[in-house]
Amino acid sequence: MVEHPARPVESIGYRLVGDLAAVRAFVTTRAVALGLSRDRAEMLTLAVNELATNTLQYTAEGGEVQLWSESGQIYCDVLDQGPVLTFGGDMPAADAVRGRGLPIVEMVCDHVAAFAVARGSVVRLQLGL
Repeated sequence: MVEHPARPVESIGYRLVGDLAAVRAFVTTRAVALGLSRDRAEMLTLAVNELATNTLQYTAEGGEVQLWSESGQIYCDVLDQGPVLTFGGDMPAADAVRGRGLPIVEMVCDHVAAFAVARGSVVRLQLGL
């Protein structure tokens, strides 16, 4: 599950809230260049922004976003030093203060997986081209 393809993986790091604009631009631009439609690239960007914001709110360090394509799919890993996130929960009520980010990620991606790695955890997002 943790393997990357033989081809290069493009990445960008982030440590501060001010870095999120560059992360969003990177994801949108690179996803479109790899063949994802503009609308789907925006959905991927929304998902990555939710996860990167979560990293900055709940971990002491920043994170990294890695992006690549393989076999007609776009893959995007969001790595940080936090615990493995749990997906599959219900969308909170509209008046909830928190808790909507992970359900949004699941709604806009074709597949979402989370797993532990040596330095923390990874959320892998997958969208078909």
